[in-house]
Amino acid sequence: MNPRRSVLYMPGANTRAMEKARTLACDTVIFDLEDAVSPDAKDQARQNVLDTLAGDGYGYREIVVRANGLDTPWGEADVEAFGATNISAMLFPKVEHKHQVTEIVDSVNAAGGGDLPIWLMIETPRGVLELLEFADHPRVEALVMGTSDLVKELHATHTVDRQNLAYSLQHCVLVARRLGKCILDGVHLDFADTGAFEEVCRNGREIGFDGKTLIHPSQIEAANRIFGFDDDAVLEARRVLDAWQTALAEGKGVAVLDGKLIENLHAAEAERVVAFAEALAQRSE
Repeated sequence: MNPRRSVLYMPGANTRAMEKARTLACDTVIFDLEDAVSPDAKDQARQNVLDTLAGDGYGYREIVVRANGLDTPWGEADVEAFGATNISAMLFPKVEHKHQVTEIVDSVNAAGGGDLPIWLMIETPRGVLELLEFADHPRVEALVMGTSDLVKELHATHTVDRQNLAYSLQHCVLVARRLGKCILDGVHLDFADTGAFEEVCRNGREIGFDGKTLIHPSQIEAANRIFGFDDDAVLEARRVLDAWQTALAEGKGVAVLDGKLIENLHAAEAERVVAFAEALAQRSE
């Protein structure tokens, strides 16, 4: 279990921001070499990230590098630079078909990253519709929604309730659950509107996303809270497991807790909540 409630993008061109990430309460940091970096700063950003990683000091936080696409002038150099480094994963943009995934994996392997997990961004109509066809590769660990680009590609508009994206988001979560992959919701660009951000986070949690990608440190607290479990939820999960285990020991197929029926599906969800809480507790230890 690896909680990914809050996944913060940090521009590779901004060394001060990358240093600040060492002190932030996010679960994962994505050092971004793609959208957040202008073409004339790509090479310097790559070197900035390499220099930053040499210092370590990010503790429990996963470190992911978002590379430029392999079809750009910078993608192969990004992979060569980070394929064999001690990062958690590499993230690749605008993935749409199986051939791309094969090319990505081959490129990372050639760079010495034979065990490096791959994350894929889903941000086009084709990527959404063909997700089941290419996300099943065993090296693919996580899927990341690129909702900003998806809205543009759909000729849609950004709304807080995101009903216009409902099918796309739900479809991708269904595929992720079918394949057993982590899936992260897209960014919310108006970081100053905290009320709208929390509403979007709750929407993503209700759909089934594992966490939220972020563009600003001010969004971390809400993402951690909404995509996590509070003490009451963890306590209730432990009570469900106790009741379930007692029922099993007595040879029963169901349990009753506070007048409610407990079945194996409730026990499985309770186990997930407890494992999540224990994973967070291990960090502090």
